[in-house]
Amino acid sequence: AAGTAAAPHVKSGSYTVLQVVEALGSSLESPEPRTRARGIQLLSQVLLQCYSLLLEKEVVHLILFYENRLKDHHLVIPSVLQGLRALSLCVALPPGLAVSVLKAIFQEVHVQSLLQVDRHTVYSIITNFMRTREEELKGLGADFTFGFIQVMDGEKDPRNLLVAFRIVHDLISRDYSLGPFVEELFEVTSCYFPIDFTPPPNDPHGIQREDLILSLRAVLASTPRFAEFLLPLLIEKVDSEILSAKLDSLQTLNACCAVYGQKELKDFLPSLWASIRREVFQTASERVETEGLAALLSLTTCLSCSVLRADAEDLLDSFLSNILQDCRHHLCEPDMKLVWPSAKLLQAAAGASARACDHITSSVLPLLLDQFHKHSQSNQRRTILEMILGFLKLQQKWSYEDKDERPLSGFKDQLCSLVFMALTDPSIQLQLVGIRTLTVLGAQPGLLSSGDLELVVGHLYRLSFLEEDSQNCRLAALEASGALAALYPVAFSSHLIPKLAEELHRGESDLARGDEPTKCSQHLRCLQALSAVSAHPSIVKETLPLLLQHLWQVNKGNVVAGSTEVIAICQSLQQVAEKCQQDPESCWYFHETAVPCLLALTVQASMPEKEPSVLRKVLLEEEVLAAMVSVIGTATTHLSPELAAQSVTRIVPLFLDGNTSFLPENSFPSRFQPFQDGSSGQRRLIALLMAFVCSLPRNVEIPQLNQLMRELLELSCCHGCPFSSTAAAKCFAGLLNKHPAGHQLDEFLQLAVDTVENGLGSKPSRSQAFTLLLWVTKALVLRYHPLSSCLTARLMGLLSDPELGPAAADGFSLLMSDCTDVLTRAGHADVRIMFRQRFFTDNVPALVQGFHTAPQDVKPNYLKGLSHVLNRLPKPVLLPELPTLLSLLLEALSCPDSVVQLSTLSCLQPLLLEAPQVMSLHVETLVTKFLNLSSSPSMAVRIAALQCMHALTHLPTPVLLPYKPQVIRALAKPLDDKKRLVRKEAVSARGEWFLLGSPGS
Repeated sequence: AAGTAAAPHVKSGSYTVLQVVEALGSSLESPEPRTRARGIQLLSQVLLQCYSLLLEKEVVHLILFYENRLKDHHLVIPSVLQGLRALSLCVALPPGLAVSVLKAIFQEVHVQSLLQVDRHTVYSIITNFMRTREEELKGLGADFTFGFIQVMDGEKDPRNLLVAFRIVHDLISRDYSLGPFVEELFEVTSCYFPIDFTPPPNDPHGIQREDLILSLRAVLASTPRFAEFLLPLLIEKVDSEILSAKLDSLQTLNACCAVYGQKELKDFLPSLWASIRREVFQTASERVETEGLAALLSLTTCLSCSVLRADAEDLLDSFLSNILQDCRHHLCEPDMKLVWPSAKLLQAAAGASARACDHITSSVLPLLLDQFHKHSQSNQRRTILEMILGFLKLQQKWSYEDKDERPLSGFKDQLCSLVFMALTDPSIQLQLVGIRTLTVLGAQPGLLSSGDLELVVGHLYRLSFLEEDSQNCRLAALEASGALAALYPVAFSSHLIPKLAEELHRGESDLARGDEPTKCSQHLRCLQALSAVSAHPSIVKETLPLLLQHLWQVNKGNVVAGSTEVIAICQSLQQVAEKCQQDPESCWYFHETAVPCLLALTVQASMPEKEPSVLRKVLLEEEVLAAMVSVIGTATTHLSPELAAQSVTRIVPLFLDGNTSFLPENSFPSRFQPFQDGSSGQRRLIALLMAFVCSLPRNVEIPQLNQLMRELLELSCCHGCPFSSTAAAKCFAGLLNKHPAGHQLDEFLQLAVDTVENGLGSKPSRSQAFTLLLWVTKALVLRYHPLSSCLTARLMGLLSDPELGPAAADGFSLLMSDCTDVLTRAGHADVRIMFRQRFFTDNVPALVQGFHTAPQDVKPNYLKGLSHVLNRLPKPVLLPELPTLLSLLLEALSCPDSVVQLSTLSCLQPLLLEAPQVMSLHVETLVTKFLNLSSSPSMAVRIAALQCMHALTHLPTPVLLPYKPQVIRALAKPLDDKKRLVRKEAVSARGEWFLLGSPGS
């Protein structure tokens, strides 16, 4: 305390350090060791706070004084070391004194007899000098290394070991002289290997076993000079019975290989290989096997990278020959017992370098090809093909300049033949491996000939049309078609696209005749194949016109098709659009071709007709328009601003002015005026305008924006067609969200607020005005606009409305959830991070207060709104608020509305896992309510309640045991539920409750 009091006076210049020394004179010279220790301690405390102010002359005197005191009584030494630590931080330290201090410590202090904190001080002094006086310390030569070895020898405290290991690492990495003490330095550190340390519970220092392991590993693997001592130790520990020792040794070997060369490894290779082989062949631990394979890869890489003298022995070839000798024969054993371990070892070695890969592949591949033909059972063939696949994947790592150099060139025909055999095998599992192998073979540049590719395409075409029971195989074939089409567009254009086009026309005629569903499903598979193969710009230019032509055929009435058929075409178009997003040219081609076509079709369908056509009405159905919205949105989000601006000057005038000149086949019987006195059919197409303008980049200027916003606002409150008014409200909100702040935005917002208030005041358009309020609020909440709080408050006010209250409660779900068509990040909307957390902080207190003051009949609306907000909130945000909100959530479970029940259960389930202490205070209520809901009329609620019953078992067992008999009896009832999914959850939950309190649970 006295030192702390004196320090400010020294800092301010009132006293000098030498004056403090003089003032302490009697204490420093006292014959009583404890008094001397207190005096030096006070001086050291002053120095620790004022070391930066010391002059060189003062530092010299102080160091001489402190060095002399190192010979003093052992009670004085800790205070002396604190003073030396302060002086080791001085910038004004003259040259030579760092060496002098360390020599004095090495000579006078028996460090390991000191307390932990004092030993730590010695390590700090050494660390400080190594950081600032490196050249001086290196001048000591190997004496410094020897001195440190004496300091560290016998250290046991983990806190000190972390610092000591760092010092040893710096000694080696910064090239201090180790002299004849390499082995001693190794011994003083390796005695801790492998680390066996379990941190005490509630350890305030937070040192983990892993910290010590990594720190020691950095030391052991820092220099090749340790190799002759370390490698025998690693082999011994790998061969031990202790799992952690095996893992640590293999990981350390892996690290060592990065700094070792052939010279260090040469004498130990046979022993290392024997140990690794045994661990992979016989291990009961997957982790040991993984680390063994990683160590083998590193060893082989090290041997591959070493630069050899002309007369030196090439160890890589002899090492690989040993591996082949020990593993090859296992590949031929009839029982295939050690096939996989052998293959893994061979693949680990082959993954090290192109040379290693060639050596092993050229030896193993002929053997595996032969074995494939020798075994006739599909599961054995699958195993062999999976091994071949592993070796083929390794080939992809290395590039070969010369085509003839490629090791696979000689096996190409055999490999192709074998893969084609697998693709025609009755076993689906073998077919799946065959498809994966085919994809890897195709990825080898220049390997497959044009004849091979034609056969590949034929097989993929056949597999793309497999029946439902081969769904996995069909999907794998579609994925492979996409991967290979990107590499071989010409082959797929020549051989696959014509077949798919023919199949599509055949499908049209089948649909026209109204054939059975089997043929229709073939037709849908054809659409999927067309979208899957559209992985290259040149192929898109063939598949997109095919799909659009097919859509025209449906529209012309040549084909009897329902909404399912049109939606399937739109889904294929969307997949093509997604594939085009990576290439700006393809993206523009798709947009320029598909969007006008879709608009022309729907505009044609929206025109009034003398005779109403069923086919025309299909294109105006909500599900079909929603599918088209996805296509147009996906086709627009990745456009460059320049091209988007070009497109917007055509599409916005189409909707505002009826300008159809850019549409294909644009001779329509009447004008297209969706905003004027258009029919409900024309108004429905506002959804397509929404998809386009709400997906544009933010910096694209929209022509006639003022007129467009007013028209959208007017249409959003028309009560004739809810679909159109909602689409207009969403479009208005999407544009509002992206609009830059300023006078025009304020105008639009004022218009919107006035329109909402007028609409809510008039009976016919209340529902539409509410929808507009909801979407405008969401647009502003996402961008943190100041007005969002007023609109949210207005929305909360509607919770008490007898007509709109339930819808307002559901509106909170919309505010908190992500949309798919508008206000998305992908569509360039202004979505701030953590908007949900901000909404929660700003509005939940008001919701809770509203619940408490609301009349009984509207309380469920507040509970529903609160449940929706909490359900979509990140759980780390919710946990601190849980104690205050839990009673409301429990009350929500008693609400008769199944939506509220489901939302609340979804919110509670993760909380049972993450906040068991808080939840266990309410265990009686939770058990009762969950059991009641497990017999709810709603299947989704029953499943969620049973999942919560399961999650309850994570609470502390003593809290649950009193309820165990009641729960087990009650859960017998859902075991007989008529729904399989409910029965499955009941079995799972009841099983966990049965095990509560049993030994080992």
